[in-house]
Amino acid sequence: MDLKLPPLGEGADSGNVVSILVKEGDTVAKGQGIIELETGKAVAPVPASAAGKVTKIIVSVGEKISVGQPILSIEGGAAPASAPAPAAKPAPAKAPVPQPRRPAPAAPATAEEAEPAAVEEEAPTGPEPAAAPSIRRIARELGIDLRKVRGSESGGRIIIGDLRAYIERLQQQAARPAAAGKPGQERVDFAKWGPIAKRPLTPLRKVIAERMAQSWSAVPRVTQFDDADITALNDLRKKHAEEYEKQGARLTLTSFALKIVAEALKKHPVFNTSLDEAAGELIWKEYFHIGLAVDTEQGLIVPVLRDVDKKNVMALSKELNELAAKTRDRKVSMDELQGGSFTITNQGGIGGGHFTPIINRPEVAILGMGRGSLKPVVREGKIEPRLMLPLTLAYDHRVIDGGTAVRFMLELVKGFETFDEKQL
Repeated sequence: MDLKLPPLGEGADSGNVVSILVKEGDTVAKGQGIIELETGKAVAPVPASAAGKVTKIIVSVGEKISVGQPILSIEGGAAPASAPAPAAKPAPAKAPVPQPRRPAPAAPATAEEAEPAAVEEEAPTGPEPAAAPSIRRIARELGIDLRKVRGSESGGRIIIGDLRAYIERLQQQAARPAAAGKPGQERVDFAKWGPIAKRPLTPLRKVIAERMAQSWSAVPRVTQFDDADITALNDLRKKHAEEYEKQGARLTLTSFALKIVAEALKKHPVFNTSLDEAAGELIWKEYFHIGLAVDTEQGLIVPVLRDVDKKNVMALSKELNELAAKTRDRKVSMDELQGGSFTITNQGGIGGGHFTPIINRPEVAILGMGRGSLKPVVREGKIEPRLMLPLTLAYDHRVIDGGTAVRFMLELVKGFETFDEKQL
């Protein structure tokens, strides 16, 4: 039997093989890592779905593989049970393909890379794969032959996300010829003006570029700017920094920001939502998992700290330090990169003031923090030097109105300026 690449979770349906952890003739146990896969923002082992002796390695290092693609063959393993697939004739097209958007995996950067994930348009053969009656009804209404859709569930069963992914691939294929003819898209021979060097984009950089472009083109965004007086907060940080160091934690402004943002999200829960365009629904999340943009040598990676509202600043500081270190070493797991409901990106450690961060879809907002700096501020009729923190809130205007954003920003400013020491 073949061991196939299992579903990778939110926002990923393919990856590049970084290393192969077994060789032909080895005996593998169920759950044992068989390859390491880079899925854009993480390198993580892929476990064996069954035990047995390896008879053939099907993939190679550097190869891009998709969910459902065979990795290796084994003997002696029991194939996972799959649901029977009832046969049905494809219905004629009744409606044009709609244009839903979802938290989709990043599209390949080039047409050549897209080939493994391209929609196969040749006439399909065999019975239709397993799918719920509701999925079959939608497919009939849209004129989609389910035999052309790759199912991501056990046994190749098709779910609504697979149907959306198929439609998006059709859209991407249809858009490629038009994009190729746009002004400015032609290849330029820069070498005719002087020496050049060419370096291929890393898989991570390709994913970042594609996701940023998707977010920019899909989300009508508005950016809100403000400043928070963190003079007192910085004094509080200095007061407890040594105590935190003794307990293996580093107390930073980001530690405070995590707690402040979680409390603000509770009071303004629309910032903790996601928009499901296909279903016409707004998803209200009752958990507070906050992503934190980490600057690494490979590019920007966003691990997620879970249940931030349930932890004090000490616990958050320890978890933040550990997760950031794992991220920079590219040891963060795929699970640790998924499930975020809001994101913070802090450039203060590098420098700079206000900037316009790009929303991390499918979230609806992101908070950007710059470097705090001393500025002259008028307080009670007197000019005083105060440490001011530049804050930027970018939000999805389809979900959030301007007045709501102002109130949320004021809540954040209040949190930074009146932080309760009891939360440490």
